Amino acid sequence: MAAPLSDTPLSPLQTIAVIGLGTMGSGIAEVLATAGRDVIGVDISEAQTARAVAALESSTARSVQRGRLTEQQRTDVLARVRVSTDLRTAADADLVIEVAPESYEVKQQIFRELDGIVRPGTVLATGTNALSVTRLAADSAHPERVLGLHFFNPAPAMKLVEVVSSVLTAPAAVSAVTDLALDLGKEPVAVGDRPGFVADGLLFGYLNQAAAMYEARYASREDIDAAMRLGCGLPMGPLALLDLIGVDTARTVLEAMYAESHDRLHAPAPILKQLSEAGLTGRKSGRGFYTYEAPGSATVVPDALTPLSGGAGAVGRTVASVGVAGSGTMASGIAEVFAKAGYDVVLAARSEEKAQTAKARIGKSLSRSVDKGRLTAEAAAQILDRITPAGSYDAFADVDLALEAVAEDLEVKQQLFATLDKVCKPGAVLATTTSSLPVVACARATSRPQDVIGMHFFNPAPAMKLVEVVRTVLTAEDVHATVREVCARIKKHAVDCGDRAGFIVNALLFPYLNNAIKMVQEHYATLDDIDAAMKLGGGYPMGPFELLDVVGLDVSLAIEKVLHREFRDPGLAPAPLLEHLVAAGCLGRKTGRGFREYARR
Repeated sequence: MAAPLSDTPLSPLQTIAVIGLGTMGSGIAEVLATAGRDVIGVDISEAQTARAVAALESSTARSVQRGRLTEQQRTDVLARVRVSTDLRTAADADLVIEVAPESYEVKQQIFRELDGIVRPGTVLATGTNALSVTRLAADSAHPERVLGLHFFNPAPAMKLVEVVSSVLTAPAAVSAVTDLALDLGKEPVAVGDRPGFVADGLLFGYLNQAAAMYEARYASREDIDAAMRLGCGLPMGPLALLDLIGVDTARTVLEAMYAESHDRLHAPAPILKQLSEAGLTGRKSGRGFYTYEAPGSATVVPDALTPLSGGAGAVGRTVASVGVAGSGTMASGIAEVFAKAGYDVVLAARSEEKAQTAKARIGKSLSRSVDKGRLTAEAAAQILDRITPAGSYDAFADVDLALEAVAEDLEVKQQLFATLDKVCKPGAVLATTTSSLPVVACARATSRPQDVIGMHFFNPAPAMKLVEVVRTVLTAEDVHATVREVCARIKKHAVDCGDRAGFIVNALLFPYLNNAIKMVQEHYATLDDIDAAMKLGGGYPMGPFELLDVVGLDVSLAIEKVLHREFRDPGLAPAPLLEHLVAAGCLGRKTGRGFREYARR
């Protein structure tokens, strides 16, 4: 009788079978063969095995053209891959990776058949990201050898591999596949068995909320996607990403997540069901949230929902001069943006000294641009000359647009708007840069709520391209048109949204951050593993805990509370760990300690 897997150190996994040769299976086969492994590719469809071989030939040819492989290396890679429609060809494999459709019945049938084909010491891995690895293992004759090995698409390019253990998995199997992942040049992250694991567990909740936001007609698909790309630095917007993943796949993953969590944030948005059942599953079908040139194409083509360029909307008001209220980093950054675009700017603060300090900060910023060759010294001097510091808001008497960037405190903002109402001329547009407070509450502090609008800039304002343009139910059409025209002149990308908590970016970003905190709180994964998973598996520029420490835990908690209060969803309640850290004064980089500790400057 063969020794149990748990008692046997495994030799390196050399011969590997990949069951299911769709996009993911073909990509995994390429990764393995390129790293010197012998690969047996199996699919029930002869047409699919032929497509997989053609895809490998094409991909390796591109690698030769780009100098990543020599012609001889390409020949060797192709020779290491053989394909079949017979599962029995996997008999000699040291490891089997199944990448079959996300169905318990399909996957369990494969594992049952493999039990009668492979050696007792062969490791069986499932590529699922939605189904329970434990449930699949329990149905196997050797549950100790079953684990999850979750690659990300496209497998040759994406570095992350999640290694998923069930309570039944033998440590020897985990060690063997972890060593394999490292040998493939991947970065393995060890996680427990729950739907979505780390990366998809965080990603799909965010994608689901974006789908629900679109379904509610809060913002257009183009604006939601642009907001998350430009406001968070993400490689793709959420709706475009759903089309890439497959709307049906996303729905399956979310159903599995909701079955375990019962968190409304994971309950699939109804539009996902509607699109799936209509066959509009994304790129693979040629239509999902967007319409594509052809099934499988990445090229978006115009459809009935595509916004008309330069449509005949309201005509905006003339804006020649701008007033910026505030003396902090955001106020000085916004003043710099407007002055660079040729506007005369009045930078007003509560005192002349604070206003002069804010202008000096702009001078330093412009000097850095000169040092980096982005501006000439003469141009920098001209920009600075356009900014007039003032110690009183009375200096806003003649501005065409007054923009406040003071403390994120409703009472403070309302007092300021009452002042602007008195000092600004009739017809001046009054704007708030709030990121979380109701714009209409600022508008109601004036006698002209129709002239009030939100212009939410992102920090640092000179670098970040996005502005969320927030209309209230009282905002005049020509005021909205004015702000859109101004955004174009200052070279910012404007997205339209209504006056509700979080607007687009924060309403999608902060629940994702909160869910990451819950993962740590529940001891499911470490800070480092979660940050690595989102950077490597999701293409995020920063991991959630890096970002939380940069934003400030107190700021993050305040936004979470606003979202929870507005939407009354239990899933949006701030994670207790976040509240504890804020109560302890651990606010992130600014205090030297947040989720991580930082060297004091």
